[in-house]
Amino acid sequence: MKRRSGLGWIGLLVGILLVALGIFTFIRPGAALTGLVFLYGSLAVCTGIGDLIFYVKTERHTGFGPTISLVSGILSLLAGLMLLLHPGAGRWAMSLLFPLWFIAHCISQFSHLPMIRMVAGNAYYYISLILNILGLVLGFILLLSPAAALFSLNLIIGFYLIILGLDTIILAFSHLGDRW
Repeated sequence: MKRRSGLGWIGLLVGILLVALGIFTFIRPGAALTGLVFLYGSLAVCTGIGDLIFYVKTERHTGFGPTISLVSGILSLLAGLMLLLHPGAGRWAMSLLFPLWFIAHCISQFSHLPMIRMVAGNAYYYISLILNILGLVLGFILLLSPAAALFSLNLIIGFYLIILGLDTIILAFSHLGDRW
């Protein structure tokens, strides 16, 4: 039987990276869209791989996997690869891909909420619920208002990355990883 520390080190590192990336987006908004396309692409690839791993592990242990995690993982991978392979087009496409990524990721996290409540408790459940509702609203605002998204994309992306990073750090400190 494996002993686990209860601290998800990879989740903690990803969370710290997300928060740092969000802060950097606030500090250097002019360079964010151009200089950070590769970092955002890498982050999207990592998030997609994480969602796909969650799908595979859940399917292995329960006999079925949450399909939304599979879809979210594929969309995140596609968005990340597009940003990495075509950084010039990435600036333009970010105004469309980030809202879709926000929406897909938040819907994926909503599908995890029952398991999170059972394993990590009510406090993390409500924190995750609120953060994902905010992310979903933000994604739809970006998707429905592309002009506003282009002018405020740096601030919105920075804010969302910090929220997503804090959510990931909190999850790393929960006992959710003990069951796997």
